[in-house]
Amino acid sequence: MIFAINFKTYKQGKDVLKLAREIEKCNMNAIVGVQATDIKEVSENTRLKVYSQHVDYFKKGRETGFVIPEAVKKDGGVGTFLNHSEHKLSFSVLKKTVERCKKIHLKTLVFASSLKEAKKIEKLHPDYLAFEPPELVAGKISVAEAKPELIAKLGKTLRMKFLVGAGIHSEKDIETTARLGGGGVVISSAITTSRNPRKKLKDLQACCPSAIHN
Repeated sequence: MIFAINFKTYKQGKDVLKLAREIEKCNMNAIVGVQATDIKEVSENTRLKVYSQHVDYFKKGRETGFVIPEAVKKDGGVGTFLNHSEHKLSFSVLKKTVERCKKIHLKTLVFASSLKEAKKIEKLHPDYLAFEPPELVAGKISVAEAKPELIAKLGKTLRMKFLVGAGIHSEKDIETTARLGGGGVVISSAITTSRNPRKKLKDLQACCPSAIHN
C-alpha cells in the first residue's frame, strides 16, 4: 500500500526536514508533498519520494511567480501533486499540466473530488489518482468512515490504482480503504500535527506490512 503524506503548510524551515526524517525512519518509500521552497533540502537529505504540492504548465521564460516542472526536477523532486481541493484547476489547465510533466518525466498525483471527476482524470493517465471529497478534507471524520460506498464504487469503476484521502487517521481507515479496493492513502494532519509522527505512521502501517516495500 502506498502512503502519501501531504505536508501542506503546517511546517516551515527546519521543522519540515525534521518531520521528513521521522517519516523516513519508518517508511523510506513514502511520498511526501512539500512546499516548493522545501523540495531541495528534503530531497538531498532523505531517500523519500519528494513531490511538489503543485506545479504550473508554463515553460522556462517570463512567468513570474509560477513553479514550473523543470524547477521541481532541478531541486530533486520526482513528482507533483495536482488539483488538490485547496488548489483546484480547470480541466483544461490540468490536462496541459499533466502533459507537461509527462514530457520531462515528472510523476503526477492528481486529486479528484468526485467519482465523475475521477473518471475524467483517469483519461489523462496520471501516475496516481487520489480521491478526496472536499467537504471531509482537514476534518475529523474520514472518507472511509463517512462514505465507504464511494471507495467501493471507485474500485469497481476505475481501471487504475487509486489512493484515498480526506480525514484518514486510523488503522480502521487504512483497512477499509484496502478492503474496498484502494491502493494507498493520502494523509496530512494525522501525521503533520502529531506530537509523535513516527509512532503515528508506524501504527497506521501496522495493518499493512507491505506499505514500506512499495
